[in-house]
Amino acid sequence: MQKITPCLWFDNQAEEAVNFYVSIFKNSQIENMTRYGEAGAEVSGRPKGSVMTITFEIEGQEFVALNGGPHFSFSEATSLMVKCETQKEIDEIWEKLSHGGEEGQCGWLKDKYGFSWQIVSPEWDEMLQDKDVKKSERVMKAILQMTKPDIKTLKQAYNQP
Repeated sequence: MQKITPCLWFDNQAEEAVNFYVSIFKNSQIENMTRYGEAGAEVSGRPKGSVMTITFEIEGQEFVALNGGPHFSFSEATSLMVKCETQKEIDEIWEKLSHGGEEGQCGWLKDKYGFSWQIVSPEWDEMLQDKDVKKSERVMKAILQMTKPDIKTLKQAYNQP
């Protein structure tokens, strides 16, 4: 049992969003779904029998998606960071998650549901943590000029003489 599980609040697109997310990540699955009964429907204003929650897993991390109505929406204050090992993986995940959404700066994007994601590379962190301040500063400047991460450009900035 996972002790802490993030819950993503959707108006009424939880099922569509979960299907979208599990289609993107190879190691993902839908675990279970609950529907609004009479009591829940009455309190929430959601139709009886409609999807209330979906528990799903991406890369070993459990999530719950809730159809809670239009009361709350996502903000950039909460995002999921996806660590990609290769440029190919960055390109594939970026293309899929940003489709119908909005590309941001420094590897950030919003998907078509308005949820924020950060697409990064573990190499990126290593370069930023280098004890050579000039190297890490060049990498940070390169990151600030990017939307989708480009590992080759970051390595060039890092290795400049």
